[in-house]
Amino acid sequence: MTQMTEAKNRIITEEMKEVAKKERIDPERLRKLIAKGYVVIPKNIHRDTTPVGIGEDLRTKVNVNIGTSPDCVDIEMEIRKTEIANKYGADAIMDLSTGGNLPEIRKRIMEHTNLPLGTVPIYEVGVESKKKYGSVVDMDEDLIFKVIERQAKEGVDFMTLHCGITKETVETLKKSNRIMGIVSRGGAFLAAYIIHHGKENPLYENFDYLLEILKEHDVTISLGDGMRPGCLCDNTDRPQIHELIVLGELVERCRETGVQAMVEGPGHIPLNNIESNIRLQKSICKNAPFYVLGPVVTDMAPGYDHITAAIGGAIAGYAGANFLCYVTPAEHVRLMKEEDVKEGLIATKIAAQAADVARGNRIAWEMEREMALARKHHLWEKQFQLAFDSEKPKKMREELPSSNEKACSVCGDLCALLIAESIFKD
Repeated sequence: MTQMTEAKNRIITEEMKEVAKKERIDPERLRKLIAKGYVVIPKNIHRDTTPVGIGEDLRTKVNVNIGTSPDCVDIEMEIRKTEIANKYGADAIMDLSTGGNLPEIRKRIMEHTNLPLGTVPIYEVGVESKKKYGSVVDMDEDLIFKVIERQAKEGVDFMTLHCGITKETVETLKKSNRIMGIVSRGGAFLAAYIIHHGKENPLYENFDYLLEILKEHDVTISLGDGMRPGCLCDNTDRPQIHELIVLGELVERCRETGVQAMVEGPGHIPLNNIESNIRLQKSICKNAPFYVLGPVVTDMAPGYDHITAAIGGAIAGYAGANFLCYVTPAEHVRLMKEEDVKEGLIATKIAAQAADVARGNRIAWEMEREMALARKHHLWEKQFQLAFDSEKPKKMREELPSSNEKACSVCGDLCALLIAESIFKD
């Protein structure tokens, strides 16, 4: 049975107990949140995944995207990215590979992490369709569901599935004044399918069958935002909201079936519209966990989008988003390399921590207090140990050392803390 089904049956599973302990929340309270669909624990029954809770009353979680492309297939590099995600505290990983042997890549990644693993199955469908038929749009329904079921059996914990793109949604897009059109790759695949074949989205039309597959393996569905805005000028428009309304209806069907569900949110939003977007999603989707990419708050910084996204992520997390998908410096420019993964992850962890502190999360505040005490007492090694990245600040301190071992080379003996200590000492 799924975590949600167990929760509805008033059963507190081992996974719930583990999450409750890590989050310092009453297990019975957590069970009720899962039963309502306000919290999910993505964990496939076929895989020894570390239980991670995402949703209401829990710490803001961070996802890392990795994966090959048609232009760059290097499985060993993807393994190194996975290890970076493990080392620097990611809460989940998504394999977005589109080049090479995709099942083999997933297998290798799963061999190197116990973090929840997500995928976007329509990518593999598109790759196989192109090989088989010569075109992505010629994919057929059987292939779509075969790939989903195959990935579920392999142990994938959560899947982004663009079920909210319907024929009506596509018509709304056609009538809009969008600059960027569709920037979601999965969304583009399915919109192209709808237009080319004149048929409804198979994931929407056969949603009940999809839920049967996901429930059998306890795969959490992440309802994809195929109509998300790809630039600030397109934010919060009719296509985006139309899809969101459809997703809200699908969330209810997931809950009725016992399938855990998250909802994905827009990627490019100006600062002043972030909170309203979060509130709108939470209202329409009945408080389902909200998974946002960034959001990016300005389009003027290619090469620095880990910063634009961290700014938006902090505000989104404070407003109620539960799951932040990192953005790397390479976003919109090229496939991310190992250093990009690290920088994107650290930036997004900073955003999540900032959001949790602002929301009054007890664990986040305990971390801040522990760091403050380490700084007060000049415990440099302790500070490095507590930091999201212990290596960088340690290296920086060694590069320009101070003659006073308690101080840093900014102030040396003129350190405010040292002066205050000498004045106020007993």
